[in-house]
Amino acid sequence: MQNTTFRALVVSNDAEKGFTREIKKLPLSDLPRGQVVIRVHFSSLNYKDALSAIGNRGVTKKYPHTPGVDAAGVVVSSTVEQFSPGDEVLCMGYDLGMNTAGGFADYISVPADWVMAKPAGISLYETMQLGTAGFTAAQCVEMLFKFGFEPGQGAVLVTGATGGVGTIAVALLANLGCAVTGVTGKNEEHPFLKKLGCCAILNRKQATGRSSAALLRERWAGVVDTVGGEILSSAVKATRYDGVVTCCGNAASGDLPLTVYPFILRGVSLVGIDSASCPMSRRKRIWDKLAGPWKLDVLDVLTTCIPFDQLSAAIDTMLQSQSRGRIVIDMRIG
Repeated sequence: MQNTTFRALVVSNDAEKGFTREIKKLPLSDLPRGQVVIRVHFSSLNYKDALSAIGNRGVTKKYPHTPGVDAAGVVVSSTVEQFSPGDEVLCMGYDLGMNTAGGFADYISVPADWVMAKPAGISLYETMQLGTAGFTAAQCVEMLFKFGFEPGQGAVLVTGATGGVGTIAVALLANLGCAVTGVTGKNEEHPFLKKLGCCAILNRKQATGRSSAALLRERWAGVVDTVGGEILSSAVKATRYDGVVTCCGNAASGDLPLTVYPFILRGVSLVGIDSASCPMSRRKRIWDKLAGPWKLDVLDVLTTCIPFDQLSAAIDTMLQSQSRGRIVIDMRIG
């Protein structure tokens, strides 16, 4: 590498100001000792990154720190045979951006086991239009089908439908012929969701139902939940006999107020989805689908691409629940 310094978004814990963030120039010696060093071309902003950027200890334990659970770029050096300089690669999840310096930097240095060759049929930019959010959405969709769901069985509910996971879940399900109902608290985004493929849209109150009820009227053949809390609880209660609910987020709440009745009277399956630690074999399978038979033609509709110097403002927007879809950071500019 010719450069002696690199840019990174550094979150610090100041005794007087609290948690602050700033793009700094750091010496290359500050990179962790990894087997593969990658020049990051694109990253993306996820809710977990926004939490890390405000000092959430459930995500990041030690500061100063550089968030960014997603990175796509080109190998500049490698100590292992499977990767060579010039290879286009992805690195997402594991400990990247949590307690290991992440993708909001010009370079990352990581273990080889965290790195995956970019699939054929998709560009580095497109991989970050999807990112962890798209990978998570695709896992949710795959699990619906694994548990026996078929498009003709009835409506699928997607909660948090304007978020990163939600938008891609809506688009994937609609592309696969499913009747999708989205949940959002943003009335102004209804046209956007219909463009992605929603057949119907509910507000949060309509999606919650009677919180004291053990069961609700059967409505959903499947559910992709991204928010947790009362909305997930109501979705489970309203899922049809033998239906399946996937759960991948806690933006609303980590609590789940439920009885056992949806499970023992209707045979509902509740499936947890993890993207950080799932095995590489599953990652490759999902990414091959996203780059092939499940490839979406609406990614530009749901993506905002920003230069690096606009990232901090985008984090604030996400924390205020004002962002929509996917935010890609072009690390080559700004």
